[in-house]
Amino acid sequence: MQKMDWKVLEAKVKSWLKAVKPAVQTLFYVERMLCDRVFTIAPPSVGESVFSHVARDAAVALFGFAEGAAKAIKRSPERIFCLLDLYEAIANLWPGIKATFSYDATSAVRSHAINSLIKLGEAVRVTLSNFEAVIQKDSSKKSAIRSGDIDPLTVNVMNYLALLADYGGVLKDILVNWPVDGSPKHPGFPDSYFPSCDPATSITAGDSDASAKFARFAQLVDVLLCKLDVKAKRYKDVALYYLFLANNLQYVVNKVAQSSLKHLLGEHWVANHETMVKLYASNYERKGWSKVFASSPGPSVEISLGQAKESLRRFDAALEEVQAKQARWAVTDQKLRDDIALSLAEELVPAYQRLYDGCPRGDPVVKFTPDDLDNYLAGMLRATGGGSATVSEAASRSSSRWNGKSIP
Repeated sequence: MQKMDWKVLEAKVKSWLKAVKPAVQTLFYVERMLCDRVFTIAPPSVGESVFSHVARDAAVALFGFAEGAAKAIKRSPERIFCLLDLYEAIANLWPGIKATFSYDATSAVRSHAINSLIKLGEAVRVTLSNFEAVIQKDSSKKSAIRSGDIDPLTVNVMNYLALLADYGGVLKDILVNWPVDGSPKHPGFPDSYFPSCDPATSITAGDSDASAKFARFAQLVDVLLCKLDVKAKRYKDVALYYLFLANNLQYVVNKVAQSSLKHLLGEHWVANHETMVKLYASNYERKGWSKVFASSPGPSVEISLGQAKESLRRFDAALEEVQAKQARWAVTDQKLRDDIALSLAEELVPAYQRLYDGCPRGDPVVKFTPDDLDNYLAGMLRATGGGSATVSEAASRSSSRWNGKSIP
């Protein structure tokens, strides 16, 4: 089996998976029942001997295949599902195997079935360790995504973990005695940058829908998040650094919340990391829009017409700078994008409205309305600059710009 081409071995495994259930639940079970009935009045050793001669070799061969497959299947991440299918099939059938082959003469069958589970479980654990190593070895030297959008590593890892989570019942048995290390030990990984970098605290005792047995899942997500922090350092712009982290962590949270991972990691994990997304988004706003925030005086400061005009010039210049820098930046998740736009609008639009109201209509210093600014913020971070180069250019296309009406 170890010399077989993978496609040939995979086909044999699929055939075995189709055969093992009817073999155990029908063929061997009925044969055992038949022997028990035919030899009811004979000494017990007779029925045991007959059943052993009829069924033992075939059953040993059946479960010997699973043992051989556990050794032969390469420990690459994409093949773990084949191992899990084999393990799940035997684990589900174990009560029937134990009852049907309860004779001492058929103890070899039980041993092969148990050994199959042991070897398959070991193979799964090794494969998960290899998967963790693949994440850690992902090159952080690759060029950064210009938009700060979701990294392919994030997509690949989370899709893989979501598929694994569908095997939660099987993995619970496999991982129950597998110790979990502390925070990821890898050059450049922060010790506690993310709230989950200690798997022991990622799943709390208060989470009724989570179990410490699944701390390995939390650790794998931790490794990804810490790797993303390393990747984020490729960005020279601090605002884009935080936008990249917000984008990728939001994708991770969404994948957990929308898959069986939520039942493994728990509500607390999801809520904790949603808080981190908000923090990253807030840091992006603070770093990326600081000049715009600073361009207008506070609401309690009285301003003259001249001060209003000067503040408008500074506001417009700072906004143009942000628009030019962030024209190619993007946020894929609509809710996150809308939350950022709303947060910025709640602070910037009232500040701009105050300056706008302090200047006469038609004054050349007034290049756009508060509604124009609000509309721009609502359409930004789509890697298109909000659909126009600047707010001013978008506003200048409206024929109703100076008629005193709001621009839609």
